[in-house]
Amino acid sequence: MADTGQPRAQLLTTRHTLTDLTAELMAFCSGRGDGLAHAFCPHATAALVLIEMGAGSDRDLEVWLEANLPHEDRYRHRHGAVGHGADHLLPAVLGAQVSVPVREGRPLLGTWQSLVLVDTNRDNNRRQVLLSFIPG
Repeated sequence: MADTGQPRAQLLTTRHTLTDLTAELMAFCSGRGDGLAHAFCPHATAALVLIEMGAGSDRDLEVWLEANLPHEDRYRHRHGAVGHGADHLLPAVLGAQVSVPVREGRPLLGTWQSLVLVDTNRDNNRRQVLLSFIPG
């Protein structure tokens, strides 16, 4: 589909393992009607997920990442901090984009779903998330 000409939002965040971007997504969609909101993280070492925040699932994800993508000296990708290769596997495992249907300017997230940036990279302290909207 061709670019709809809709404005794109850039969200800059400071590095933190999990950053809830739901409020930014809701503000971006407000007043846009029906369609599809798309979030994309243009970084080789960060990911986007839909997950419940604040009830333990967020910490469970952090523990899972520590166990399955440990920051150890075992990766072939070796520049940066020790274990930086794990950061490069993160978007391959979790994904770098999320699409959410929107009705009447409101993202149709589940009751406990949040849009969350996942970032374990110790070498980069700034992130972008690009938001776009396709009406329809």
